[in-house]
Amino acid sequence: MFYLLDIIGTMAFAMSGALTAMNKKLDPFGVFIIAFVTAVGGGTLRDTLIGRTPVGWMRDLNYVYVICGGFLLAILFRKRLDKLRTSLFLFDTIGLGVFTLIGLEKGINTGLHPVICIALGTMTACFGGVIRDILCNEIPVIFRRQIYATICIFGGGVFFMLKELKLQDDLLYVITSVVIIVIRLIAVKFRWSLAPLEK
Repeated sequence: MFYLLDIIGTMAFAMSGALTAMNKKLDPFGVFIIAFVTAVGGGTLRDTLIGRTPVGWMRDLNYVYVICGGFLLAILFRKRLDKLRTSLFLFDTIGLGVFTLIGLEKGINTGLHPVICIALGTMTACFGGVIRDILCNEIPVIFRRQIYATICIFGGGVFFMLKELKLQDDLLYVITSVVIIVIRLIAVKFRWSLAPLEK
């Protein structure tokens, strides 16, 4: 289940990156690069911080194949994904939920404190998108008024609370991912946001 979720998150973020790049009218190579860095950016930062090198996608070529698949799907079905913003949001949200969970689990396996695990989960989920937005000349979503990283932190708290209940791992993974995804959907629907700081 854990590996499957990782693959799903990689595919979702690759498609999110590709859709963003196409929206910016980049050429096919540019679209592929944005798809790639969106999919692996957060995980690469996480693995580097915990000293797990070579980083994950260099150890397992399946991740590269999945990214290529996500890139091709986004290209082939771009006309059917006519509501580009909706599609981008959906894939981004799925990736957010799944990658938060993956970062949490990697931190636990390394023997880190829960607070640090939550930080790793947030980095894993958010920093691929940060790199994507910077390369596409946009202010990263994580720094805008939308609730984004806050949801990852909340999801991490839910994960550790549920872990204390001794739930089966697969169930724990699914519940945590769903909680993050649902809260993100609700937050956007009802326009929940953090007020910007002013001088």
